[in-house]
Amino acid sequence: MITHEPTPHYLANPDRYKNMAFEPCGRSGIRLPKLSLGLWQNFGADDSQSNARSMLQTAFDAGITHFDLANNYGPHYGAAESTFGAIYQQDFTPYRDELIISSKAGYDMWPGPYGMGGSRKYLVASCDQSLKRTGLEYFDIFYHHCMDPDTPIEETMQALDYIVRSGRALYVGVSNYQPAQTQQAVKILRELGTPLLIHQPRYNMFDRWIEDGLTQVLQDEGVGSIVFSPLAQGVLTDKYLKGIPQDSRAAQQHQIYLADKDITPAKLNKVTALNELAQQRQQSLAQMAIAWTLHNTAVTSCLIGASRPAQITDSVKALNHLEFSTDEISVINTILKD
Repeated sequence: MITHEPTPHYLANPDRYKNMAFEPCGRSGIRLPKLSLGLWQNFGADDSQSNARSMLQTAFDAGITHFDLANNYGPHYGAAESTFGAIYQQDFTPYRDELIISSKAGYDMWPGPYGMGGSRKYLVASCDQSLKRTGLEYFDIFYHHCMDPDTPIEETMQALDYIVRSGRALYVGVSNYQPAQTQQAVKILRELGTPLLIHQPRYNMFDRWIEDGLTQVLQDEGVGSIVFSPLAQGVLTDKYLKGIPQDSRAAQQHQIYLADKDITPAKLNKVTALNELAQQRQQSLAQMAIAWTLHNTAVTSCLIGASRPAQITDSVKALNHLEFSTDEISVINTILKD
């Protein structure tokens, strides 16, 4: 008697492209889905691989063709790439040419002076390690994750150019670069013959720094952008409207990027007012926050995170109402005003 059947091979939703909108990435020939999936959280060694698999399947079934990684995503470092690699081999190899898969290097990854930064040695070695963990032959996009003040930007851009010319990646990007640094990167890469495809900055209603120069550089130079943290680590949801739940990120001491000090009464008042506007728009606050990032014409795609498949499905519903009236934008700006 058969007591165990192998997991059936994943078959993607045949209607996956019917409802997802795609936008040109700068002046390139690449079009990105308006929503992309980031694997920063919940794909680590201690997370459920079956849940991670379900999230990747749910995303692709909804038309999300872009999965974003980095060498140090986990925990532990490298774990998210290994998790993705295992699921990719199980489910997604038949769909490789439908996918945009990216990774990054820049922050600390291994001990010693060559385990972080922007040097050619670090970037090439890290890219090779990431390819091994994911089991991929190449990345569609490889990023320098953060500006390194101790390495000449020329060396970093030359390394990115080499990564493309050696077949390790098809395109290159930068993340967390300031406007002037981005301008430099664009110029150097253009001269090398490997144009800068995309910039990945943090952007949400509470963190609008890119509007102070960066978006203009991107538009002038024809560079795309994919923004992360649209929900401000969960603050721009209904999660904190009644205080800080014990199971939330803000209540977990190991969370570096969000703590109870970030959930101030003044901020909660703003969240409450934004939530009221979202209800008037017949959206959840999270859906409105995602739609708001896409309202910026310099934004190509919004990078969402999730801890379960239902959150991805809910985020995709933001695409049903992306338009904002002039009055709604005015109300949002008034709420956010210091």
